[in-house]
Amino acid sequence: MKNTKRTFYLLAILLAATIPAFSQKAEPTFLVSVEGGKSVTMKAKDLAALPRVEVKIKDHDGADVVYSGVELRSILASAGAKFGGELRGPMIGQYLVISAADGYHAVFSLTELDPEFTDDTVILADKIGGKPLDAKYGPWQVVATGEKKHARMVRQVTTLQVYRAK
Repeated sequence: MKNTKRTFYLLAILLAATIPAFSQKAEPTFLVSVEGGKSVTMKAKDLAALPRVEVKIKDHDGADVVYSGVELRSILASAGAKFGGELRGPMIGQYLVISAADGYHAVFSLTELDPEFTDDTVILADKIGGKPLDAKYGPWQVVATGEKKHARMVRQVTTLQVYRAK
């Protein structure tokens, strides 16, 4: 009987120690990787350290909507992607594959993210109308100005991967 009581107490202690681990939600992250560069796992606090921008686009109904977040270019540069004068020669064939939690993917050429090539802006948004994105779209969503369709507005972003066409 003593061993049974001791075992019961030990199990109760172990269970009590694991309850906080199960009740805490993991902080959302996404992976950024650049072929020939490095891989970085980013959290909200990492994005907070980068310059923020706001963009205004038309929603499906034609109403103006303001998103705020960080330019994809800034995020990718933190993992070694090259822009500006370094986006020349063989580097011009680089492209970004964005992946979502539901398996959706979209592609941008890095030239579509570089102000030396385009006036459009592509961001990883975390807010819409000054409020955090809801669970259906967030915590992060790609938003691009100048797009006629919203097909590349990837929601629930999980990875940003840069490759070079070969």
